[in-house]
Amino acid sequence: MTVSIAAHTSRPTVDLETVPSSAAAARSRAREVAGRITVDAAERDRQRRLPYAEIDDLTSSGLLAITVPQRFGGPDLAPSVVADVTRLLAAADPNVAQIPHSHFVYLNLVRLAASDSLAQRIFGDVLRGGRVANAQSERGGKTVAEVTTTLRRDGDRFVLDGEKFYATGSLFADTLAVLARLPDDGAEFEAGEYIAFVAADAPGVTIVDDWDGLGQRTTGSGTVVFADVAVDPGALIPRAPAVALPTGYGAFAQLLHVAIDVGIARGALDAAADFVRTTSRPWFEAGVDRADADPLTVQRFGELGVEVATAEATLDAAARAVDAATANAHQHTRDGGRDDLPNGLESIAEASIAVAVAKTVADRAANNVSSALFEVSGTRSAAGELALDRFWRNARTHTLHDPVRWKYQHIGRWVLRGERPPAHGVI
Repeated sequence: MTVSIAAHTSRPTVDLETVPSSAAAARSRAREVAGRITVDAAERDRQRRLPYAEIDDLTSSGLLAITVPQRFGGPDLAPSVVADVTRLLAAADPNVAQIPHSHFVYLNLVRLAASDSLAQRIFGDVLRGGRVANAQSERGGKTVAEVTTTLRRDGDRFVLDGEKFYATGSLFADTLAVLARLPDDGAEFEAGEYIAFVAADAPGVTIVDDWDGLGQRTTGSGTVVFADVAVDPGALIPRAPAVALPTGYGAFAQLLHVAIDVGIARGALDAAADFVRTTSRPWFEAGVDRADADPLTVQRFGELGVEVATAEATLDAAARAVDAATANAHQHTRDGGRDDLPNGLESIAEASIAVAVAKTVADRAANNVSSALFEVSGTRSAAGELALDRFWRNARTHTLHDPVRWKYQHIGRWVLRGERPPAHGVI
């Protein structure tokens, strides 16, 4: 399906008092939202019905504002809390969980590298219910890192031109964070890559609902076209300071991807257990009356349970490492610093490696468990009306986001030679 649409602008208004102010409150709120969004998750997937109501529910819960720094009026909750919220939502519907991924990642960029005036605007909007989505990846380049979208000076403003693909969450966003390349400005801006914060309904912005992935079908990950879009210079953030310095930017972004995969694994295991308890028939050679009494099925569930628990534990360890590594950088920006981020190279490297380890474990668990769902549940589980294949399709699609084979490379170099992973934002 290819449909050009307007951005979703009828967002709910958030009462600041509803924003969870503690880790326990955020996790509790996430469980409540997860309990609601799981009800029609299979139907939404089968019909490819976009989760507008579910994203409004998530917005109203206040969870999208939990990382807003305290000095801008937010609770400033840790990366581990965001990871837990993401994991809980992903077990219910990984589409809904992936939609705010870039929202949290770009709020972290604002924290680390934005001017005070831009930070005040973006964080203030989020506290009122605003949503941010990415417009980063492009088709057709030699590699995924190539950026052809451009900014050009036009008097006292810039003009943005280009086309983005895989712009997850753009259909639901109020603000788009657009990665673009700026040639030498000849003035106050150096040449390089910038993030431009643009209203999703700004003149010249076209959001196209053309995402047709086999999984994660309702994430709104289609195309966004920018044609002569006006950008205020104050809405630009240079990307390099957040990515190249020891801020933990990449580790935080990757941690949330891990949480989505771990949530998928847990959701698949829970769905399989429920199906076997309520619907599956035992194999006749087992000599039992119920499928959940078949000793071979019990054995397989034990193996799958260990795999999921291992993924959850590894995610938790990685989240704690990211918490520790980013605490100093976050404190620095809370105190108003911008130019002299702490030299926490070793702790940032350790966090990135911990997240890479968790990613390899989560990738395997999500794909293995979602596939084994059919093995343990039997022929009936393959019925199309059940949409149980969504777990495997979601896992297979989301784990393609960045290849684990390169995670093993970085882990191996660290273990063997003590070589720190590169600072490019995706490890």
